[in-house]
Amino acid sequence: MGRKSLKEIRQREIVKVFYKVAKKEGLENTSIAKIAKVMDINPSLIIHYFQTKEELTYALIDYILEKYLLIYKISRDNNVPLHEALVTVIDDLFSKKWNKLFDDGLFYSCYALAFREDKVKTMYKNLTDSLREKLTVLIQRCQQENELDVPNPRRTADLIFALVDGAYFYLSLADNNKEFDLKIADYKMEAYRLLGIRDASLFPQTT
Repeated sequence: MGRKSLKEIRQREIVKVFYKVAKKEGLENTSIAKIAKVMDINPSLIIHYFQTKEELTYALIDYILEKYLLIYKISRDNNVPLHEALVTVIDDLFSKKWNKLFDDGLFYSCYALAFREDKVKTMYKNLTDSLREKLTVLIQRCQQENELDVPNPRRTADLIFALVDGAYFYLSLADNNKEFDLKIADYKMEAYRLLGIRDASLFPQTT
């Protein structure tokens, strides 16, 4: 990878402040003027890098989706056994790890734009397609090593992500952590069932 240009660095700085302000004020209530005030700069400088708030919002969505992708990161260490990599992915999918990566409220505010803006819809679709493809490939590799026996890896990956997406949308309304933990553990076991893993304890568990 080449070095980032000054423009890219400045744009990243602006987007990070946009994220912080929108997290506090709400996406709809965040303006270029508010971002500039927090940064102690003239609004015209932001417009120099992002001509419209719409363009800035697209950059914010890219930033959030990058952070979202981190939770599904599959280890590239060839020394890690495939079944351990799979367990790591499933454990991370059904965890609270993304609460440390991005704000749920802001994520769903941006997601709502997908229902009226084709570009945003495409951005989210490309992300979800990529995640499903990565899990599909990992399942297929486990099958090649005789670690799993899944009739249709692509369909299984799709069902697991449908389970994840639905679970977290539903559990965002949970009244307490205990309720969340109990339900998410149940959903994780359902994911193992879809993978044909009857006893997850036979697989090394990550912390």
